[in-house]
Amino acid sequence: MKKFAILASILLIAGAVLFAAGSQEQVNTLTVGATPEPHAVLLNLVADDLAEEGITLKVIEFTDYVTPNKALEDGQIDANFFQHIPYLESFNDEQGYHLVNAGGVHIEPIALYSRKHDSIDSFANSASIAIPNDPTNGGRALLLLEAAGLITLSDDAGIAATPYDIVANPKNLNFHEIEAASLPRVLDDVDAAVINGNYAIPAGLKANQDGLAVEGSDSPYVNIVAVKEGSENDPAVQALVKALQSKEVKDYIAATYPNGEVIAVF
Repeated sequence: MKKFAILASILLIAGAVLFAAGSQEQVNTLTVGATPEPHAVLLNLVADDLAEEGITLKVIEFTDYVTPNKALEDGQIDANFFQHIPYLESFNDEQGYHLVNAGGVHIEPIALYSRKHDSIDSFANSASIAIPNDPTNGGRALLLLEAAGLITLSDDAGIAATPYDIVANPKNLNFHEIEAASLPRVLDDVDAAVINGNYAIPAGLKANQDGLAVEGSDSPYVNIVAVKEGSENDPAVQALVKALQSKEVKDYIAATYPNGEVIAVF
């Protein structure tokens, strides 16, 4: 009987140790959703730095702008890194989500690209222009086209502008609203397309080299690490933001994207 009691005690202690180890592993694993480039690339760049702090970084790649926010709201991932602040705010308003900004990292200037024209001056009457179909990036695209002198938007259009807010269109441009991830694939089929940086870069497009019109460096569209409200002060999340705002990342961005495709904001 005494031997049985001792054995039971040993098993209980062993179980407690295993449970504690498992809990510790769970706490120290940070799962982050990201679009492939530059977001997942930058995350993988800092994975070893986080490992030195006892944090295992698990990166899950997404290729659209909707799924990573749903996964974050549902608790399937701990954070995501793909979006700018206006998009996050718009998504929260539309979906009733509770996502917040944990820290800004970089800007990816949106740009107008074409494989048929060398400048916007060569656009013919009724030229076809593709823009993102989500409200935030669609408005961002139209603001870029207005800054380039191609259209004029109503005074109250703002960042949520749509083609219905166009009050002057001298070239009678035809706008096609297309899912952002598909824009590089339709570039051959239209006269030009306004493409987000994280989709332009994998397609081999360089903003300051290939862009016919490029967003300025004063852009308010800073790409952020997003988390569910209440998690922004989590030590692992703060460690991630600190790692992404490091000199190592800043130097990598400058060396890898010398044509302004990605601009560090820290």
